[in-house]
Amino acid sequence: MQNTDALVDVAEETAVVAPPCPPERRAPVRSLLVGLGIVAAAGLAAVLVLTGVGWLNRPAVAAWRTVCLAITVQALPFLLLGTVLSGAINAFVPADLFTRILPRRPALAVPVAGVAGAVLPGCECASVPVANSLIRRGVTPAAAFAFLLSAPAINPIVLTATAVAFPGNPAMVAARLVASLLTAAAMGWLWLWLGREEWLRQTVRHTGHQAGDSRWSEFRLGFRHDFLQAGGFLVLGAMAAATFNVAVPRSVLDTFSGSPWLSVLFLAGLAVLLAVCSEADAFVAASLTGFSPTARLAFMVVGPMVDLKLIALQAGTFGRGFALRFSTATTLVAITASALIGGALL
Repeated sequence: MQNTDALVDVAEETAVVAPPCPPERRAPVRSLLVGLGIVAAAGLAAVLVLTGVGWLNRPAVAAWRTVCLAITVQALPFLLLGTVLSGAINAFVPADLFTRILPRRPALAVPVAGVAGAVLPGCECASVPVANSLIRRGVTPAAAFAFLLSAPAINPIVLTATAVAFPGNPAMVAARLVASLLTAAAMGWLWLWLGREEWLRQTVRHTGHQAGDSRWSEFRLGFRHDFLQAGGFLVLGAMAAATFNVAVPRSVLDTFSGSPWLSVLFLAGLAVLLAVCSEADAFVAASLTGFSPTARLAFMVVGPMVDLKLIALQAGTFGRGFALRFSTATTLVAITASALIGGALL
């Protein structure tokens, strides 16, 4: 019996245990599977349409298909821009650059990062992967989240579109700028006060230059991971938004337009569900003439910060628990900021 135990001990000591597959190798595989699944689904839908399946030609289904495709095509270039920037930051930017630029005190870094959001000419789809890269490069999450919220709302393209959509009404442009910056800074400070690191899922990325790999290889791997992962959640968010557009009748809009407070809450919720890109949401808000200016401001402040496709992107990047907490808090803060700024300026 003792000999048997001795043999077992020797076997355990000399056994070669295969090391587990490192997460760096598993992550590209998962991202590739997600991307292939999206391509396969799109191909199947195209085949069904081309073969003339009857129920796909019904008006409601055709409208759903059009809205879903429009949201996806509208957001995809900006998602591509964001993932390119994310990959470039990951591969080429020195790790300590952002920590040197931003103030050392997190409370001061939050508003600075919020103002810096004006330099990214993209929508919310672009800001998520960039914010993720900033966190992985050492930027405090509070500052990265302030950048994530402000970038799609205060960049020059969005403000110019707002001025065009509301001609002769510069107060609407100023109100959008101030309310969006206030929301972004408030959420950054709120994260400093109540946020917890364990709420953030530790996403696996190719960060930094690895020995034996070129920087272009790091850029390619990081870009592929971010684009395939975020693209899948973008499609899911577009499908959910298209379902709401088709299922909810227009008569519902008229029910809430009479009450000042209900109209603000309703347009804020509508912005979440419609998932209109921030470069186009001002024109949608301008068309809602039956609602008050403050309600339309809430539509333009909430939409770039919280919508179905953005929630899906945040869930895929930072985790579902974070997305639920962060989107709920952002919605409440954005509505409050819109009501205060709208009441003062509009």
